[in-house]
Amino acid sequence: MLESISGVIQKLTPTYAVVTTAGIGFYVNISVNTCEQLKEHEECFLLLHEIIREDAHDLYGFFDENERTMFRLLISVSGIGANTARVILSKMTPSELANAILSGDSATIQSIKGIGGKTAQRVVLELKDKVSFAEGDEKISVSQGNTLKIESLSALVMLGYPKNAAEKVVDAIMKESVQQSVEDIVKMALKRL
Repeated sequence: MLESISGVIQKLTPTYAVVTTAGIGFYVNISVNTCEQLKEHEECFLLLHEIIREDAHDLYGFFDENERTMFRLLISVSGIGANTARVILSKMTPSELANAILSGDSATIQSIKGIGGKTAQRVVLELKDKVSFAEGDEKISVSQGNTLKIESLSALVMLGYPKNAAEKVVDAIMKESVQQSVEDIVKMALKRL
């Protein structure tokens, strides 16, 4: 997995950036918020989330950890893919989204083009217990249990298992026992899938 990239910004648009490092140009999908942060810079450092599928190898770049954390939470919600998560994070900052989730404000999330009422409610319902946000330090944190689930699901999806089936198995495993590592959860899930 690629964790981050730093290099020269060859091209910058509201939806992607081409970052050149070691003579190779990487196409990195970004949100409008990340684009705004990069406008004044010739070089950048972006945190990455990598998605590998049969037909694509996509990189999503984030200016800070809050945005990447929120992106990963959003794609863990059933029915929200990477591009939809990027659209949401283009319209709302991670702190605005965290506040909307914590206050149960699905109407604000639904106001984003392409997000229906059911999807907005699902975001609030599925993430309300997973997001904690302290106004003072502007840091979004995720409960440990959710981090284990996200990392386990990510590993299983990268191994080629369907997200919905993998999520059901991971949920069942996490209910059975509390003290587990990502490796243990993945091993147990592989036996059941």
